[in-house]
Amino acid sequence: MFESLSSRFEGVLKRIRGKGRLGPEDVEEFLGELRLALLEADVHLSVVHTFQDRIRERAVGVEVSGALNPGQQVVKIVLEELTEVLGGETHRLTYASKPPTVVLLAGLQGSGKTTTAAKLARWFKAQGRNPMLIGADLQRPAAVEQLRTLAARIDVPVFSEATDPVSVARAGLADARSLGRDVVICDTAGRLAIDDDLMAEVAEVAAVLDPDHTLLVIDAMIGQDAVNTAEAFHARLSLDAVVLTKLDGDARGGAALSVKEVVGRPIAFASTGEALEDFDLFHPDRLASRILGMGDVETLIEKAEESFEQAEAEAAAARLMDGTFTLDDFLEQLKALRKMGPLSNIMGMVPGMAQQMKGVDAEVDERRIDRIEGIIHSMTPGERAAPDVIDGSRRARIAAGSGTQPNEINQLVRQFREMRKMMKQMGGKGRRSGGGASGGKGRGKGRKGGGGRTTAPGPAPIDKKKSLSLPGLGETPGGVPGGLGLPGEGSPGRP
Repeated sequence: MFESLSSRFEGVLKRIRGKGRLGPEDVEEFLGELRLALLEADVHLSVVHTFQDRIRERAVGVEVSGALNPGQQVVKIVLEELTEVLGGETHRLTYASKPPTVVLLAGLQGSGKTTTAAKLARWFKAQGRNPMLIGADLQRPAAVEQLRTLAARIDVPVFSEATDPVSVARAGLADARSLGRDVVICDTAGRLAIDDDLMAEVAEVAAVLDPDHTLLVIDAMIGQDAVNTAEAFHARLSLDAVVLTKLDGDARGGAALSVKEVVGRPIAFASTGEALEDFDLFHPDRLASRILGMGDVETLIEKAEESFEQAEAEAAAARLMDGTFTLDDFLEQLKALRKMGPLSNIMGMVPGMAQQMKGVDAEVDERRIDRIEGIIHSMTPGERAAPDVIDGSRRARIAAGSGTQPNEINQLVRQFREMRKMMKQMGGKGRRSGGGASGGKGRGKGRKGGGGRTTAPGPAPIDKKKSLSLPGLGETPGGVPGGLGLPGEGSPGRP
């Protein structure tokens, strides 16, 4: 969503880095370019003015301070002010002193309320809570059935009945209390546009539930209209926070950059995909960092810790260093990596990766990863353990079974062999280095000053001329394998 804005910001900030001193004319030129970038991203005009004023006040006449030159300090200022525009700190929900904690979801039809209700229930379950859903959207056909279907995936009960929304809300809350549920999430009806009937119905449901948190679900794809919608609902319901859906879309991102400043309510959660797990707390500082091309290492680590089993990752790393890492191990690493989400999203979290990907014809195609998985699945267990035994006849059979070409089998086997050999050499050198320093037998014998290092300090040398890209993934500028990385690159638990 923020690709265009990020690209514009990157160009603007690149020109200002390295300047020894910034005068008023430099700052005004810089702010003019920022203004244009924000307006093109469909950011609310009042937000653009506020953003400019804050940066102007802090940036004019800035001089060298510590390790940063003035241009770098302005980049730091932009990062801080962009974080503030997005909400400043992460908004965290509190729980009622007397359960259940009641969450009311409101919004227009098509914003994704029903799916968001299920995603939010899943999120609460991950926090150790016992949520229950109330289906009070009796206007849209099959809305309650959709809610039940989604809730069944996460084993969360749903209460609804064919009466009216207010009665459903009242009875649902009573049912949750009797069952000992500590969180209640109520899905309400929407309309295609804001009208008196919609507002009256939601207000009546809110009066019955007396919610601890009233969240407005907004489609991030509608741009500045999201701000108008939020203002209208806030005037009637007194919102506590906003949930932004479809942040994985191709809209310009103006909604995310405008809601907090205009409405005065933070963004609590963000939905970044269709799956129920594509939902989490909204972190303003992390999004600001990604918009400015600085990556998002914290989220990357969190996703890796969720996807990679620590014991399995450590065992795989040990096999990699011993040279016994197999294609089965590689396949498991691929599966864990894909659990973290779309590869294009993961790459955006890696600092500097956005710049590395400049000039690449297309984003990493998930289907190319499917082809690699298909090749490995078409091999026998013995071939996955020792791919060098694959002969010409088997290459043809594997290619036919995976829908690929024999040369792709050759390339995978060759690259895997080189990678395994290189990692074994690195592991062996590391052990020899560590053993000499640990005081083993013969330490210092016949040597002036002792010491047992057998290799030079630092990492083992790697031949950067050798490409270690995998078949179908190509290679990005700078020698970075096409958005995937190699198995065991860094610590498996900490990419």
